[in-house]
Formats: sequence, structure tokens, C-alpha cells
Amino acid sequence: MLESITREEIIKEENLVYCKSEILTEKEFHYCPGCGHGTVHRIIAEVIQEMGIQEITIGIAPVGCAVLAYDYFNVDFQGAAHGRAPALATAVKRLLPDRYVFTYQGDGDLAAIGTAETIHACNRGENITIIFINNGIYGMTGGQMAPTTLEGVKTSTSPYGRNIADNGYPLKMTELVAMLPGTRYVTRQAVHTPVAVRRTKKAIRQAFENQKLNQGLSFVEVLSNCNSGWKMTPVKSNEWMVEHMFPYYPLGDIKVDGNLIPKTQEPLVK
Repeated sequence: MLESITREEIIKEENLVYCKSEILTEKEFHYCPGCGHGTVHRIIAEVIQEMGIQEITIGIAPVGCAVLAYDYFNVDFQGAAHGRAPALATAVKRLLPDRYVFTYQGDGDLAAIGTAETIHACNRGENITIIFINNGIYGMTGGQMAPTTLEGVKTSTSPYGRNIADNGYPLKMTELVAMLPGTRYVTRQAVHTPVAVRRTKKAIRQAFENQKLNQGLSFVEVLSNCNSGWKMTPVKSNEWMVEHMFPYYPLGDIKVDGNLIPKTQEPLVK
């Protein structure tokens, strides 16, 4: 007969499977349940802690769903005007070149009002890290069409679906910046499965390591669901993302060590 195990016996240091990073504050996330933002925050915090760079890291918060990102990290943060995070990160890094500087931006902030700042920072090869969350919609402001919204998708500002003739094609920012000479590392990942989370963490770690080596700009796109904006459950929204967003925005490295990766690379969809 099996002996019963008490709660106290289970909660021991040697049985620890996971604990919250010390880089995260005690503030509860304001993000919608099921959203990928919280997972990416956790990954960034773990990377900062594992690299031992808490005291020399500066984050740049955007306008959008992650506007309160500074509340969740025990590192220095600056808030940028809408779309201007790469410009602010450029100033911080040039004034304090020994710091690890990263921006955290959504598709509305980075790929719409901030397109110019993003492209020019990438073209100059600023020694910073840009983390780009692409959920294909304006989440915070009511579900409007974003530059990354897929063709045919209905939003509050495209009630009949995105029309290419009127609205143009969904913008592939990651492929765009990969073509610029100043980018060192460009990748697209996701956080919808444990395997995807591990790959994203590896990518973000690489982006921070590149800063240490002064190798230029690293750009990490993370595809995420927006179950609130898409009007779906978290599970259904992840399934929709895999079925519809991954074919248009395939996962994987696009540029490594300054070299473009051949398109024959198999998409990472698991």
C-alpha cells in the first residue's frame, strides 16, 4: 500500500520544477488570460537573470497592450512615445554603451506609427535588441486592423475583411529588416507550445548575447494570439494562429550572423 505524502513533503527545494524569475515584480499582469505577452515577459526575465545583467539592462516600453511593461520587470525602464521605442533605445545605448538595451513593441507600435524608426534603427545597425510581438491586430484599442492583419480578416475597422486593393498587403516587417545591412540576427518565433517557448528563449538569449559582442541589431519577432481581439477562446485562437498566420509568417531564423538563411529551411510550426 502506498504511503500518503504530505504537502510539506512535496514542497521541498529538491522537488522544485519552476519558480518565478526574480526579475519579475509581484505586480499581476494586466494582459487578457491566454495572451502570449505574459509568456514572453517571463522568457525575457529568465534570460536577464541567467545572464546576470539585471543591473545593466534597460527596457523601452511601447504604447499598446504592453504600455505597462515597466511595472513587471525589476530593471530600469523608459516609456517611449507611440512607435518611437527604437529611437529612444538608440539614444540610451549611445549614452550608456555598456548597458543591454531592448525594446518591447507590438505590431501597431512597431509596424505602423513606428515603421520609420524601426527601419532606420535596423539600417544603422544600432547595437540593441528589438522584441516584436505580432498578433495581427490592435489589441488594446478595440481590435482595429493592423499592418500585419491578414487578408480577409474582419476587424472593427475592416468589417468586411482586409481588402488588398484598398488596404494593401499584410506587412512582413521581419523579412523587411532582414534585408538591411545593419541587422545581425533576425528571427520569427512563437510561444504557443513548450517547444516554441524554448526556441523563443534561445532566440532572445542570442539577441542579448549579440549586444555583449557589439555585433549590431538583433530583431526577434514573436507571433502571438489575441483571443480577445479575435473573439475566440485561447485554445481556438492558438489553433487559428497555426492554421492561418504561420503560413504567411513562417517561423524560424531569417538572418544569422549577418547572413540571410536560404528559404529552403523548413518552417518551425510545432
